[in-house]
Amino acid sequence: MQEAQPWILNFFQLPQALSDDEVSSSLQVLCYLLFSDEDTAARVFDVIDLLMEGTFETLYMVFLSSFFTISFGLPLGVILTITKKNSLLSAPTFNKILGMIVNTIRSFPFIVLIVALLPISKMLIGTSIGPDAASFALSIAAIPFVARLFEGALEKVNHGIIEATLSMGASKLEVIFMMIAESLPSLINAATIAIIAIIGFSAMAGSVGGGGLGDLAIKYGFYDSRLDVLYSCVIVLIILVQCVQSIGDYLSRILRTHQYGILTPIVHFVYRICGRTQK
Repeated sequence: MQEAQPWILNFFQLPQALSDDEVSSSLQVLCYLLFSDEDTAARVFDVIDLLMEGTFETLYMVFLSSFFTISFGLPLGVILTITKKNSLLSAPTFNKILGMIVNTIRSFPFIVLIVALLPISKMLIGTSIGPDAASFALSIAAIPFVARLFEGALEKVNHGIIEATLSMGASKLEVIFMMIAESLPSLINAATIAIIAIIGFSAMAGSVGGGGLGDLAIKYGFYDSRLDVLYSCVIVLIILVQCVQSIGDYLSRILRTHQYGILTPIVHFVYRICGRTQK
């Protein structure tokens, strides 16, 4: 059975010299149409094909790591905040021990930490290489960092508001949710910083077989001296960081100004869960 030709050929006609060659995708055809030189078109297609795979792996690692980092980092940041001396659940000794553990993990350079976690990744995930193993190491490395960022955001909540909430008969759990709601814009900023850091960490994970754009830049850009691949990876990483920062700034701004727009139902739902009434 004859294979179906790329859909783009229904709209464009390749030169005869190229039509005689086998083309595997519409993207490849488009490259041939944009560049008159066949070698240049083939090289551009190869770079784009590599970038698409590397970008997908990077997004997968960043999304997975960010989910676990924020899920565990927020409770840890809350505990670090409320167990301080004269705080909601004052436990200075416990706070110092927990803070020491957090600082110890933070002191490890990521490239050293990911190597140290290889045996654990092998035991828990079944592999020590690839995006899944890298996501595990990324999460472990980022959780203490995010916890400290969230701790700083929660500490900005006015202590008078906490005292007033307690005096109205609120439970300590309700006060914690109130603190999260009051500091939500700062928490969004902290999460944005964390995700950008994870993007940078994911690039370093490529040096130990983690996959993604970092692996692509090292394997093809450094070892094979392909500067086109190297600089393309850098450009994609810059675009990813700019997108994350822009989204984070937008969410933080609408939370501060209360101009939620189409996000109004979602924001009110979050505040309702946190026990804060919006005007």
